[in-house]
Amino acid sequence: MNFPRPKRPRRLLLAPAALTALAALVPGALAAAPTELPSPEQGLNILVVGLDTRRGVTEAEKERYRLGGKECDCTDVMMLVHVSAENDRVDVVGLPRDSLTAFPADHHDRRTGKVHAAHPAKINGAWAEGGSPFAVEIVESMTGLDVHRYLEIDFRRFMDTVDKVDGGVPVCTAEPLNDPATGIDLQPGTKRVGGGEALQYVRSRKADGQMDFGRIRKQQQFVVNTLEGLRDGILYDPEQLKAFAATLRGTAAAERGISTAELLTLAARLRDLPPDRTEFATVPVRDFNPTVAGVGSTIAWNEEGAAEVFGRLREDRPLPAAGDVAPSAISAATYRPAKGSSLICP
Repeated sequence: MNFPRPKRPRRLLLAPAALTALAALVPGALAAAPTELPSPEQGLNILVVGLDTRRGVTEAEKERYRLGGKECDCTDVMMLVHVSAENDRVDVVGLPRDSLTAFPADHHDRRTGKVHAAHPAKINGAWAEGGSPFAVEIVESMTGLDVHRYLEIDFRRFMDTVDKVDGGVPVCTAEPLNDPATGIDLQPGTKRVGGGEALQYVRSRKADGQMDFGRIRKQQQFVVNTLEGLRDGILYDPEQLKAFAATLRGTAAAERGISTAELLTLAARLRDLPPDRTEFATVPVRDFNPTVAGVGSTIAWNEEGAAEVFGRLREDRPLPAAGDVAPSAISAATYRPAKGSSLICP
């Protein structure tokens, strides 16, 4: 499947892109990383991914936070962040991990060295087969957008970064959230969580009937509330901010990986962006596909709706409203953009 090629005035509320911007204060960018953040005429696109890997996670943590299952060594989270050319708007589009795509012929499997023929696959398998370069390539082919920069975060780094936030990060739910798969158990209301419980929360997809679509919304809400929690503390304490950012950024090299110098530039560009100038959505989805041999259960994008979403970003225009895109046959997947200000926990 291919488509045409957040006070309060000083709130920094940029979802995953703002989190990466915080890392700008960390010294020592990778030598191979880019050194100047581009300013494309139609806006800047950053691909942010969360890796399902247990590297660095202790056995005690695996038991406590239900992390003992087999890791997929894939991108369990994929968010495409668009920063407008005027730096006055940020749009974040979640790409469900089970989205059906087609990998092109003659790509190398980094795990085995084998050269593959073209084959159907889930989008989250691109990183597993070809690492960050292939993940970027597949996202570009599916969206028709250029990916200018990239950031990846694994389980270990996620937990350690959240634990840098004094008092934890607020999460909120209107209904009880009890997911035996991840171990999360929340009563209605707002609760502050540390790194391990935060990971349980953002991984939860079996407790509310919303599947991966509900999980994407949890992840987007968590990012917003993390930044809200930083605003009155770490964000304006240089030493704490450096420690937080260093933990988040890590040291991994990646295709078009965003450098610390670029992150500092991005933070300066978006310093005063209010939360109502950020918007979060999931790519429009049509329905589940028939089971694909060798791939399993997948979802099909609403090609017309997805083309409209990515076409607008390509033209540096705001996301279409919910009513402008046909509803999904999967009720939980119906396209519903949300302002960042609406995701802040009470």
